[in-house]
Amino acid sequence: QVQLVESGGGSVQAGGSLRLSCTASQYSSITNRMAWFRQSLGKEREGVALIYTRGGYTYYADSVKGRFTISQDRAKNTMYLQMNSLKPDDTAMYYCASGRLTDAGAWKDFGYWGQGTQVTVSS
Repeated sequence: QVQLVESGGGSVQAGGSLRLSCTASQYSSITNRMAWFRQSLGKEREGVALIYTRGGYTYYADSVKGRFTISQDRAKNTMYLQMNSLKPDDTAMYYCASGRLTDAGAWKDFGYWGQGTQVTVSS
């Protein structure tokens, strides 16, 4: 089991920046992949950014490439999402997730989830 705790959400104007943090109770095989997902009202949950915690490989949704950066501090069991040039369309609840390595697909098989942190971007 792993517990994931997000922080760093808030309200910002368009063009602004926020940094989200996700601290895991442990780094193990169930945190070999960690990712940020988001879900806005009336929309399906979508993957935003993913990191393979052992090798550091990262992957982004097209909608955030060049604006968001996922990173980690392994010593702190913490993953970050730096969000720049925020747009109103980025408004959503952001969730941290972790999972084992899988061949099922980049955004599949995440078994552990945080409680979410709200990001609101006003125009």
